[in-house]
Amino acid sequence: MTVSRRRRGVGLLLAAAGLLGAAMPAPGAETCLRGVNLSGAEFGTVPGRPNTDYTYPAEAAIRRLAGLGMTSFRLPFRWERIQPKLGDELDAAELARLDQSIDTAKGAGLVAILDLHNFGYYAGKRLGAPTLPASALGDVWRRLATHYRDRTNVVFSIMNEPYDIHSAEWAKIQNVAIAAIRKAGAKQLLLVTGTAYGGAHSWTSDLPVGNNGRDLLAIEDPLKRFAYDFHQYLDADYSGRQPECTAAQGALKAIDDVGAWLKAHGRQGFLGEFAASDRPECVMAFKQMIGRLDSRPEQWIGWTAWGAGPWWPPDYVFNLEPTAAGERPQTKALIEQLKSSGPRNAMCGRKSRP
Repeated sequence: MTVSRRRRGVGLLLAAAGLLGAAMPAPGAETCLRGVNLSGAEFGTVPGRPNTDYTYPAEAAIRRLAGLGMTSFRLPFRWERIQPKLGDELDAAELARLDQSIDTAKGAGLVAILDLHNFGYYAGKRLGAPTLPASALGDVWRRLATHYRDRTNVVFSIMNEPYDIHSAEWAKIQNVAIAAIRKAGAKQLLLVTGTAYGGAHSWTSDLPVGNNGRDLLAIEDPLKRFAYDFHQYLDADYSGRQPECTAAQGALKAIDDVGAWLKAHGRQGFLGEFAASDRPECVMAFKQMIGRLDSRPEQWIGWTAWGAGPWWPPDYVFNLEPTAAGERPQTKALIEQLKSSGPRNAMCGRKSRP
């Protein structure tokens, strides 16, 4: 995310053999993704000045995650910066900054999840509108896929938290992007999401913008290598704006319900965003959520908690960066779960594909 409506203030184990539509992990990519969102490249207004208004993660920040036992991180970045003009070439300087993060991740043994952090919009235009057709999303992902198709430590996350787009239309838009990526020769694992911010709690609900649980079954990938990216927060309205976690039990039930949906349809999921404040009851719910995900590897390929990155203010409620006193309670909970899950690349009860 960037300066989202909610959290800023600054700035799918394989399905049963032969099951139609089942998603499969991409060769060369981790099939068990465990980590955090490493923010910075999505910050600020666009275009903004690099290392002043926004920043890509430094080598130390990435290597810290590897040292904590993580296998991946989600890297949010902005469409308008990587492609300043729709349909045009990618910006060379911005692409170089993204390249450096991916190279550093590879050196640290981590998978970088490239997250186009735009909420279904570009410069205020909504995807699916006449001024921003699905082909525009297909174009930017074709270019990114062409550039990164030989990078085995990369996962493509097509769009962060789209909203005000009907679920049936959104499935079609993502299919355009998927087709463009595969036509470019990229075989990486893809992450797709639902409309209404991709909330797990509302996944099978009939909303004014449709029903994700019904319409997102229309996702088509010729390689069948994709997972659904869900987000789930713990506060009263599940928005991730408040430190309280009064909806924790509802959020945990949402994870169970989505897990049942994934199992019923032979699909897999990924929890791309979830968070907790440092309140003890919230940290406990946070850890319970991770435990539920890790206990169901047939349905869940992994998770990335929100939010890490050195540019978060020290008092940011979901800050996962260490303080002078050491790691925060939320990060300690992540570390404990990573240790209990077993060695890296052997989590989820299976090895990564070679």
